[in-house]
Formats: sequence, structure tokens, C-alpha cells
Amino acid sequence: MSKVIIIGAGAAGMMAAYSAAKCGHEVTIIEKNEKCGKKLFITGKGRCNLTNACDAEEFFDKIVTNPKFMYSAFYTFTNYQCMDLFENEFGLEIKTERGQRVFPASDKSYDVINALKGALKKAGVRIILNKKVTELIITDNVVCGVKCGDEEFRAHAVIVATGGNSYKSTGSDGDGYRFAKAAGHTIKNVEPALVPLVTKEAWVKNLQGLSLRNIGVTYMSGSKVIYSDFGEMIFTHYGVSGPVVLTASSYIGKKINGGSITMIIDLKPALKDQQLEARIIRDFEEKPNLIFKNSLSKLLPKKLIPVIVSLSGIDPMKQVNSVTREERIKLVQLLKNLTCTITGLRDFNEAIVTRGGVCVKEVVPGTMESKLCKHLYFAGEVLDVDAVTGGFNLQVAWSTGYLAGMEIE
Repeated sequence: MSKVIIIGAGAAGMMAAYSAAKCGHEVTIIEKNEKCGKKLFITGKGRCNLTNACDAEEFFDKIVTNPKFMYSAFYTFTNYQCMDLFENEFGLEIKTERGQRVFPASDKSYDVINALKGALKKAGVRIILNKKVTELIITDNVVCGVKCGDEEFRAHAVIVATGGNSYKSTGSDGDGYRFAKAAGHTIKNVEPALVPLVTKEAWVKNLQGLSLRNIGVTYMSGSKVIYSDFGEMIFTHYGVSGPVVLTASSYIGKKINGGSITMIIDLKPALKDQQLEARIIRDFEEKPNLIFKNSLSKLLPKKLIPVIVSLSGIDPMKQVNSVTREERIKLVQLLKNLTCTITGLRDFNEAIVTRGGVCVKEVVPGTMESKLCKHLYFAGEVLDVDAVTGGFNLQVAWSTGYLAGMEIE
């Protein structure tokens, strides 16, 4: 039996602790917060989207950075094994919703945390709260414990599961990168991911609070399509947010640094250009004497109409029976290609996850052990692995944590 110290009582840390304890190790988690799972508590808007019930091929497709690194971890502890563990071992009732997203049946994230805490208690894991690890104890490229100020905790193995740099109020403030650097590791560019986007156009601010459903979006860098999606979005005082924006941010974040990105919104993706024009003609023919600025109420949300009227270039006081075919075609193009310029990302305080982290080339993918420092392991968001929304990032945490815990000798 080996003494194992895990830094961080988040998703990866708690799963690593469970896995290591089930392998017979004496496990201690050291957590600087006053409770376990502080970030887990707020995930999925407090509901905790704990994994995704997709097949393996789709899982790897949803990992944006370093999917191949995840092969061993995922196949060691898959999403289905995760669901089985929570439901049949931890006693947590779960459900699967749209997009194969898996949630606790109660819709309460604290039920996930309580299930984990109960399993850890049963497995004999010691949890120390309100204690901050300040450095690793490393001798001749072998980790042999941690320091918490003047206090030392000796161990045969240490798992760094500190999280990334997003939602700093939960304790994810980059400690893990500092520990990794001290052990000789490279930290890949750390940036916010799954984060709202900032736009250039003034009209976007006029739409603050407006949510759009069932819209199509395409993100372009010059003439190249970077990402496209279908779903929901919301306008904000600084730009855009919502599912189709957050997911896109993981793909376009690096591109923004090299210049602006164009976001093209298709307000009516279910209609082809000719069908949309026919729909507009029908609306105009119903009330031919209506002025243009009052004619789009059946087609668009009230808040969006003044913006579309302004951008269309059509005289807002013009009667619709006088709108020319050229003007109608221009209106159709506007509705199918409402364009705004993305100029940046919001900061880490609004990012769901962190892109970048411990370079995976310096970590053994089959064990999560450092290639540079013996008995030092990494799990979860501290690694340079990130995925889109939908439970995939938490599955990365579960899988890497489980693998790290079980591979300790």
C-alpha cells in the first residue's frame, strides 16, 4: 500500500482518490477551499452535466485539443462506465436529455458531489479542507510529498488535479501550472475556452438580452470556414453568448489572435432563399399599405426588427407594396447572412474551461504519470486537453482521474 496525496477535490481529484483507494492505497486529498467540488457545484448552471452518452467516435470528435492523448484514459474509464459507477456504485439516479447530455435525475449538482463524497468516505479517503498546497517536494526528479506552508506531507505519489484557470472564485487559479513548472514541465498557452465573444458592431449592443433559437451560425476567417453550428445564442452588452457561441470559442479562439473573425447568423435556416422571399411576399400582400418598419412582426422578434430595418437600407416609412424585388432580395440576404465581427474573447471569469496547460507530450498517456518526475501524476483541466460543451470536459476529468489513481504502484 502506497501513500497518495491528491491536490484538489474537484471532479478529477475526487475520481482519482476513489480509484486509488479502490486499488488499496492510503489516499489523502488536500483542498484549499472550505468544501469539495466547488466548481462542480456550478457546472451546467447548477445541474451538473456529468457526462455525455455518445459513442466513442463522437467523444473524440468533441475534444478540441489533443484528442489522441485521451485514448487510453477514455477506454480505461468510458462514459458508460462512468454512468454505471455513479448509478450502481454511488447510488445516484441519472437521466439523459437532448444531445445525449447526462444529468442527475434531481437536477441538483450537489447530489453528484454528495455521491462522490459518500463513496470516498466509504473507501477510507482522508479529505483535508482549507489547506493550500504551496509547493511539491521533489528530490532527484522524484516527487515525495507536498508542502503547505511550513507543514510537510510525505507520500509515495502525488496527483495534481488543481483544475485550470477558469472561475477563479472556485479555486482554479493556476496553482497546478506552477507545480508542473517546478517539476520541469512545459505549460502550453493558457487561454479561456467555452467563453462568450466580443463583437465590433454597435447594433449588437441594441439587442442585449435577446435570445435566438433554431438559428444557424458560421464563423469565417477570410474565406475559410472555421466552425458552423445550429442552435441557440444570446446577444449581450459586449457581444454574443449562448451554446453556439461558447462551443465556437474553442475553435476560433486562436484565430482571433491573428485577426478578426466574421460570424454569419442565418436567422431562418429552415427556409431556402426563394422560400423566404415567398414568405415575405405573402406577409407584404396581406397588408400592402403597411409601412416597412411595421411589416416584420410575424417574421422576427420585436427587438430585432429595428436593427434589420436599419441594416436593410430600405426606407422604414416605405409602404411594402412599393418595396422593389431588389430590395426584397437584399432583405432575404440580410436575414440569411446577418454578419458581425468577432474581435476577442471574454476573460477567464466567464470561461467554462481553460485551453492550454501541462504539455501532454511530457505525460505518459497510459498512466497520466509525468515523464520528467517520477511518481508525479496529472489529471483533469490542468492538462492541455479541452472539449466542447455537453459533458465532455467532465468526462475528461473522470477518465484521467480514474486512470491516474489506478496506475499508482
